[in-house]
Amino acid sequence: MEYNVAEVVNKVIEDVKVRNKGESEFHQTIEEVLHSLEPVLEKHPEYIKESILERIVEPERQIMFRVPWVDDNGNVKVNRGFRVQFNSAIGPYKGGLRFHPSVNLGIIKFLGFEQIFKNSLTGLPIGGGKGGSDFDPKGKSDREIMRFCQSFMTELYRHIGQHTDVPAGDIGVGAREIGYLFGQYKKIRNSYDAAVLTGKGLTYGGSLARKEATGFGVIYFVNEMLNYHKHSLEGKRVVISGSGNVAIYAAQKAQEFGANVVAMCDSAGYVIDENGIDIELIKQIKEVERKRIREYANRKDGSQYFEGQKGIWSVKCDIALPCATQNDISIEEAKLLVENNVLAIGEGANMPCTNEAVEYFLEKGVLVAPAKAANAGGVATSALEMSQNSMRLSWTFEEVDEKLKGIMINIFEASKNAAEEYGHKGNYVVGANIAGFLKVAETMMSQGII
Repeated sequence: MEYNVAEVVNKVIEDVKVRNKGESEFHQTIEEVLHSLEPVLEKHPEYIKESILERIVEPERQIMFRVPWVDDNGNVKVNRGFRVQFNSAIGPYKGGLRFHPSVNLGIIKFLGFEQIFKNSLTGLPIGGGKGGSDFDPKGKSDREIMRFCQSFMTELYRHIGQHTDVPAGDIGVGAREIGYLFGQYKKIRNSYDAAVLTGKGLTYGGSLARKEATGFGVIYFVNEMLNYHKHSLEGKRVVISGSGNVAIYAAQKAQEFGANVVAMCDSAGYVIDENGIDIELIKQIKEVERKRIREYANRKDGSQYFEGQKGIWSVKCDIALPCATQNDISIEEAKLLVENNVLAIGEGANMPCTNEAVEYFLEKGVLVAPAKAANAGGVATSALEMSQNSMRLSWTFEEVDEKLKGIMINIFEASKNAAEEYGHKGNYVVGANIAGFLKVAETMMSQGII
């Protein structure tokens, strides 16, 4: 039987929009991924016959629950918790927990869908999932965060396990939150299942280099991409949005490769330091003191602070690393970056560029390191943490970092080769989607219609 592939893809996308109304981020990632898979479907019509697309866009399980907790003044608060277990074809569901007021079901589904392909690209046996809550940790005391995390885990524990679903951290969920979540899980289950959560503290099963992994991984991928195109990071001018783990450690590794990181931001504004961002000062302000990035300008002579996060993309740069949140770079920011002769984009956040922005970059010959490939270092190292937990041992920082670097180089090679094989040489967005999809699709075919 012959299929009109474009019609098949468009129908699946339209069905997703009808069945998931109002979930714009989810619609966005579905469109971006499915259109890029058209050459695969032309070559493998069996994926259409077995409805792989229809199955892969529908989560295997969606869980929503109430999270009641008590603040320091004795007031009862209620938030909403989510866990979307999207695809377990190649391993247990794996993906972070995000605590942020913007969290809703559509955002969790977009993140979970992306996670399927990202996890597949790592080459490790992990499926795709994501979770979180509309709880905002900012401005909360440690006790309030502990009580929230304990309430959240009192429901979540029923749905996770080291062979079922292994959450980690994401925006708003760092070592503190993971510690409270793990403590409650351990108490409820009366079992020390270290591999049930990743991103743990080093004293109870965490992995060295996990905190640095996503940011380091972005730079390993970008460096490999630049080298392939006869460029390097040495002497390049870099602008990074965000000032969390991903942004901080991408900046650190970029500087180690000889780049000059001149600007970073948070949700309130951005700083410019033409002499190069002092990463140790950023760590002190953001990781230790948990203060706004404007503090940097107050303490570092010669630096400047500007209100408004989006303005950072007006800063001239060779390499832009959006490491904050989704849809950080719209078509307007993309045009501004191209006008300023940007060479490459390295997506450190999940889907930080709109589809229109990505298309514009590619049309103008800008190199794009897509999120599901470039920021896979975090989940890859989470899987390495699971391995260490299972073997009851710990690897050195250097051992983990070396494994991470190897994984990121392999991801670049897989993305490059898939792009070339399917007629999109140099398009690593399409290449990453295809390489990630093929492994999952073939496995789904092997396991039957489930």
